[in-house]
Amino acid sequence: MIKTILAVSFKLPLENPVLIFALILFIILFAPIIFNKFKIPHLIGLIIAGAIIGPNGLFLMERDSSILLFGTVGLLYIMFLAGIEIDIAEFKKNSRKSLIFGMLTFLIPMTIGTLAGIHLLKFTLPTSILLASMFASHTLLSYPIASKFGVIKNRAVNITVGGTVITDTLALLVLAVIVGMSTGVVDGKFWLKLSTSVVVFGLVVIFIFPIIARWFFKQYHENILQYIFVLGLVFLAGFLAEAAGIEAIIGAFLAGLALNRLIPHTSPLMNRIEFVGNALFIPFFLIGVGMLIDFRVFFTGFETIKVAVIMTVVATFSKFLAAWISQKSFGFTKAERNIMFGLSNAQAAATLAAVLVGYNIILEIGANGEPIRLLNDNVLNGTILMILVTCTISSFVTQSGAKVIAVEEESAPESASKIKERILIPINALDTTDDLVNLGLTIKSAKNKKWLYALNIIDDNQANESADKKARKILERASIIASATDNYMHELMRYDTNPVTGIVNVIREHKITDLILGLHIKKNLSSTFLGDITESLLDQCNTTTIIYKSAQPLATIKRHIITIPEKAESEEGFAIWLMRVWNIGRNTGAELHFHASKETLKFIEEVQNRFPVSAQLIRFNDWDDFLILGRELKTNDNLIIVMSRPNRPSYHKKMAKIPEYLDKYFKMNNYMLIYPIQSGVHDGDDFVMSNLTTNYQSFEDFGRGISGLFKKR
Repeated sequence: MIKTILAVSFKLPLENPVLIFALILFIILFAPIIFNKFKIPHLIGLIIAGAIIGPNGLFLMERDSSILLFGTVGLLYIMFLAGIEIDIAEFKKNSRKSLIFGMLTFLIPMTIGTLAGIHLLKFTLPTSILLASMFASHTLLSYPIASKFGVIKNRAVNITVGGTVITDTLALLVLAVIVGMSTGVVDGKFWLKLSTSVVVFGLVVIFIFPIIARWFFKQYHENILQYIFVLGLVFLAGFLAEAAGIEAIIGAFLAGLALNRLIPHTSPLMNRIEFVGNALFIPFFLIGVGMLIDFRVFFTGFETIKVAVIMTVVATFSKFLAAWISQKSFGFTKAERNIMFGLSNAQAAATLAAVLVGYNIILEIGANGEPIRLLNDNVLNGTILMILVTCTISSFVTQSGAKVIAVEEESAPESASKIKERILIPINALDTTDDLVNLGLTIKSAKNKKWLYALNIIDDNQANESADKKARKILERASIIASATDNYMHELMRYDTNPVTGIVNVIREHKITDLILGLHIKKNLSSTFLGDITESLLDQCNTTTIIYKSAQPLATIKRHIITIPEKAESEEGFAIWLMRVWNIGRNTGAELHFHASKETLKFIEEVQNRFPVSAQLIRFNDWDDFLILGRELKTNDNLIIVMSRPNRPSYHKKMAKIPEYLDKYFKMNNYMLIYPIQSGVHDGDDFVMSNLTTNYQSFEDFGRGISGLFKKR
């Protein structure tokens, strides 16, 4: 034992991998805690910590291959998270604005940077253009801050993320061209090869990756396998990007976009992706960036300080100018401008790539035998200071803007109604538990973290230790799934001779607003089934009730075909079930195809204008020919049918045949039957407007802002 202890080396830099990893973990743990006391964002704390322990500080460790490896993973993780968390519908809605901002945040730094390089730093034109491309690119270093404050779905964040891809791609293409010119290989063949490889790479990631991922998620439901698979695709995309002649960060972002609709934002897989990245890989990247900082270079001569100051000022001013022009053009708030500027100001990944490539290109050997480089030592050292300053500004400004936006969203006017969203999921089999709980997590509002209930009813006549054990195992499984997404699941176990009575009693005791009933994939949905259970529940309680049969995981669904009866908008529960369906679209990214009458579609269209999702509105009135929908339904579609009760405005006599049709023609598809709350009969637009306003405001996430929208009509 004594020999073993003495054999451990404590010389600097540290060489023991166990000690190195332990030190980094403690830095990741304590740096944010310490720097937060001084109101310094934790990102900056990690960068400063990296500078302290790095080769230019206390030299506790080297910036070796392990740091580079984990740092590269962290950098790609940031871009992947940006792609996978982006709201696709909002992204499409703001695509033109993303293009405009992307061009502004590229062209303005390119123009000012090139002029500054030529006139202030006396560089050649190629060197000045390469220098300007470093200002044009940026890293979404402060994206985790926006995510922490819950504003990643804000339009300004979406536009900035989209603009990042544009400006980074263009900046990296400029780098490729300048390098090619410096080595004398820019010709027609160069352009053909570059454009062809980039197009092929993009097509493979955007179109082939989702097909492979959908197949994998259908075949393998193990969470660890799914996580490793996703991580493998991210790095494969990064490699393909490099093979195509562009940086790996572009590949990681495109992989995020490609998998966006296959990884619901409320799923355990998404939770694991965010947790591992924010806890380990991204902090490694930040520490690695800090290790590059060398404050001693600023005491070696005035020229280095001059170059560093000019680079920092030009990069910061040009990015602010792009954000300011975008704010004025789009009519954004000051907080939204700040978050655009903050996210786009950090210089790190692409900037480092450009400066290292330029530094390694030797144009000629000088008279004194020293190499003349495309980018000299002053630029290399100035880049390090620019990275530190811009990352600091980025973190503070993003945090400031995100705080304001988060407060504005929290303080948005809400209805006086204090209805709480409470979702009950009766479960009696392990093989349906995952599907039902995931549906509950998908339809719920974002901030409803603790009002989910799993219920298992034991037949009072057959109660025994084995039945209790089975029930607890099922309920424990439901809790595990919910906790994996940071939600709390209440476990309820009841003894009753009648399952309907047991469910109704729980609904009344806990003031349940939504009820999810599962249908086993092998069980037929017959009129008898509907009569024995569902009709009894509908008669005895007034909740939004969803009957769900899963043939494949909800995350692998491409489209949801929603069939809505005429006059559904005059039913009391219209707003609530529409919100549930809307949350499915928002959380999964799948397309929503609404089939309804003209009058019903006009209300849905207004919601779509205010809260965009990928949706199509299709006129449909012929319930007598309901089976025509079967021709449109494909393998990866989910059929959602909004039902009604007899003697209600939206009831149609063909609804009685729906269970038979589903059992006969739609066995291989997912489907849902939605029975809205129908406690009264109402007519007229005044009721619809008032009801939508009240219900939307009662459920905070979907409802904020909808009140004003409908009052204007």
